[in-house]
Amino acid sequence: MRWIWKNRSERAKPSEEPLSPLALTWLLAALVLAAMPHVAELPVWLSVLFAAGAGWRGFIALRGQSLPPRWLLLALALLAGAGVLIDYRTLFGRDAGVALMVAMTACKLLETRGLRDGVVLVFLGYLLVMSNLLYSQEILMALYLFTAVLVMLAAQVLIHRPHAGLRGLAPLRLVGGMVLQAIPVMLVLFILFPRIPGPLWGLPKDAYQGRTGLSDEMMPGTVSELVRSDAVAFRARFAGVAPPPNQRYWRGPILWRFDGRRWTRLDELPANTPATFVPEGAAVDYSVILEPSNRRWLFALDLPASIPPRAGMTASFQLLRDQPVNEVYRYEMRSFPNYRTGELTAAEWQRGLQLPARGNPRARTLAAQWSEHMTRPEDRIGAALALFREQAFYYTLTPQLLGIDSVDDFLFRTRQGFCEHYASAFVFLMRAAGVPARVVTGYQGGETNDLGGYFIVRQSDAHAWAEVWLAERGWVRVDPTAAVAPGRVREGLYAAVADPGLLPFLARRGGGGEYEWLRQLALSWDTLNNGWNEWVLAYGPDRQKEFLSGLGFGPVDWAEMTVAMTVALGGFGLLVAGWRWRKRGARDPVTRAWQRFCARLARRGLARGPHEGPLDFTERVAASRPELAAPVREIGRLYAILRYGPTGSPADVRQLRRLVWRFRVQTSR
Repeated sequence: MRWIWKNRSERAKPSEEPLSPLALTWLLAALVLAAMPHVAELPVWLSVLFAAGAGWRGFIALRGQSLPPRWLLLALALLAGAGVLIDYRTLFGRDAGVALMVAMTACKLLETRGLRDGVVLVFLGYLLVMSNLLYSQEILMALYLFTAVLVMLAAQVLIHRPHAGLRGLAPLRLVGGMVLQAIPVMLVLFILFPRIPGPLWGLPKDAYQGRTGLSDEMMPGTVSELVRSDAVAFRARFAGVAPPPNQRYWRGPILWRFDGRRWTRLDELPANTPATFVPEGAAVDYSVILEPSNRRWLFALDLPASIPPRAGMTASFQLLRDQPVNEVYRYEMRSFPNYRTGELTAAEWQRGLQLPARGNPRARTLAAQWSEHMTRPEDRIGAALALFREQAFYYTLTPQLLGIDSVDDFLFRTRQGFCEHYASAFVFLMRAAGVPARVVTGYQGGETNDLGGYFIVRQSDAHAWAEVWLAERGWVRVDPTAAVAPGRVREGLYAAVADPGLLPFLARRGGGGEYEWLRQLALSWDTLNNGWNEWVLAYGPDRQKEFLSGLGFGPVDWAEMTVAMTVALGGFGLLVAGWRWRKRGARDPVTRAWQRFCARLARRGLARGPHEGPLDFTERVAASRPELAAPVREIGRLYAILRYGPTGSPADVRQLRRLVWRFRVQTSR
């Protein structure tokens, strides 16, 4: 009985077809391509584990060795999982999740036997490809991942069609044709599929780590560390003539609170009614393409007069989006470089004069003297700027460390600082002198890209300045850094620091030089990146409606876009189906050979009936013409295998065509 039950169990369990060496080779290549970009983020031991797993599996296939035992794979999987947990302190999130997926893919490789295992690895490979987009969405990365997907598709074809006789680069040519046919569908879906604000799903918090940008606080060293990066903060394209450098102040977080060392912003929410001001002079219209920052604030020239969709403006004229900017975001803006703001509320007046109860006594004494001898706030402002301009103050990226009384230490001892030192000390002096003031952080300047016709604002353009409130004019911008280093505002950071070598390469805008050609090459590449950002990464709901309206569709909504997309896809599908149906017989060598064979027999009174299959037809011909029985039966059998069977090879196709040609010659005699 035990023997009978064992045999029944073995018969009931179907034997799975093993993965062919060719399919395994393509699969290994695809997985290596998918995992390669992750090497920069993965621990070294995990990269070594994946490479060893892929190499071991390839060696097993090459030498025909047996796979490692299950107990060894289980131990390896447990050790890899423990290693990820130790390194990342969790198994969840972007970094830990990707690391765990790479480790499990390596383990899965070492137990892969049949086609079902190959399919599992293919989908793991697609996940590895997509996870790369959590780290970079640049053009080069997109092209690289497109190549990885092509190789993955080739491996998938070989897994699902193991007996198709595809050799060499034939799988890649096949999937290349499939992808080319899918491009029109992709374009229709990309352009017309209704976009929704924000992502379809949330990502773990660590997916946004490593992004540089302005913080919501400022202390000595905050901005000077940021300017050592030449990463792009945003790009701006002006509708007309760009404003001069002294008006290119890109407004960001507004800092009100001071604890003696650190400036922080209030938890201001966008006002129900936007803050108002009186514009003076012409407006400036422009668009901004903001890089991901994981922050809610948007940047605009002083002073913003419009509010992007799904954003608001605080009473401090700061633009805040309803959710953090975690994707390339494009928005249209209008600003007025010259303006007058309104009156202060009692709460704003109090916040504009807030200082710690103690600390920095020398600065307080100096400000009290100004307040006593100067009745006009403008004179106190002029005295502070004269102090910076006439005394031995220096603008530097490497200032000395400051003590507990940081403002006193800077004003009366070191006198070396960056923009945050001057803005902080100036606002402190103004508040101590009875003039409401606040710190504004953002960016100043920007680099012109003549090839693309837009401005590049980098992290190295980060800046801090001050705003003081005057009764006749409202909030007025005052940049104390310009009193010490006027070149910072006119020509940029490169012209203001004593040692430009401390700046990143792309922030050195002095012009000319031995490596100017390299800068121009970088600007050309940035033009391509800007087009990619503007038309691909930043193609959100607002950009979609703007684009479609520009094509003459007028105002569009979800219903109209859905109808247009359905009609476009349906029309394209009918066009392709009709074309393929018409050309199928002419392009298919099997069908063409069979039709020639049937036509030859029809001319001799042996026409195939519409109800007859190939085997029935050839049997009837063989019975009526015994001298043709052998070739007719062989042609019918081979055609049935190629047309209706699960397998077929190019050799069988060539054999069918050869038999039909011989049959034509034989019956022509």
